[in-house]
Amino acid sequence: MTGQYRRPGPPTRPRRRPRGTEGGAPLISQGPVPKHEQLRLLLLRECTERLRPGDALPSERQLCEEHGVSRITVREAVGQLVAEGVLVRVRGKGTFVAERRVQSRLHLASFTQDMRRRGHEPRTAVLGLSEVAPPGHVRAALRLRRQDSAVWVRRLRTADGEPMALEDSWYVPALVPGLTREDAEGSLYALFADRYGLVIDSAEQTVTAVTAGPDDAPLLGVPLGAPLLLFDRVSCAAGRPVEVTSSWYRADRYSVSMSLDRTSPERPTEGQP
Repeated sequence: MTGQYRRPGPPTRPRRRPRGTEGGAPLISQGPVPKHEQLRLLLLRECTERLRPGDALPSERQLCEEHGVSRITVREAVGQLVAEGVLVRVRGKGTFVAERRVQSRLHLASFTQDMRRRGHEPRTAVLGLSEVAPPGHVRAALRLRRQDSAVWVRRLRTADGEPMALEDSWYVPALVPGLTREDAEGSLYALFADRYGLVIDSAEQTVTAVTAGPDDAPLLGVPLGAPLLLFDRVSCAAGRPVEVTSSWYRADRYSVSMSLDRTSPERPTEGQP
């Protein structure tokens, strides 16, 4: 019996299964949840559980192949994560996992207390300390007379060695005599309580979205026009204003959360929604 000899070809390689499949069933599939949202959740889990800040995200083509989705789906999912601050795009280089944001609840605490409670190491660089004629809004908040001066302190606050906030503060000189640059390198709230008997127990604060200008951008290590959170606070001890502070926080490293409830519901009056 004769037959034709066939030269054996190279062994076939098993087709690579997309990372978005398990047991042959795709994790990203048709259903009530849009594909881009399914992919966003998968990438979010990757960024929080496996990747670290600064790690590069796979390319669009790789994500399409690994998850079996279109480029439009990838772009929408990645774009949402960029908008949420989870990822950051760098022109000409790619998309990377963003630095983790420090999340703070609105409460009365010093920067040092706030950072340590969240497991970060705070540091303070004192950029200036002098007795100056304060701006009008500061004079009014501290209940100073027109001819009175105020102690002005400018500090750069860092967490784990990275710039977090730039801070301008004003104080009533008679309440904090002998305040030095060395004092301002630590927690002033703790110092005020220990040395001057001033326990900061209340404050009025507003938060405003602003952009980095030519003076604060280099100090905070952000590009000109980068988003910042401006905290304006008047702090009191036993009802007396002690401190007026303006703090510019990096929005890519700091966020604010709060709980809301309706403690005293009111019945709408006629003509109200």
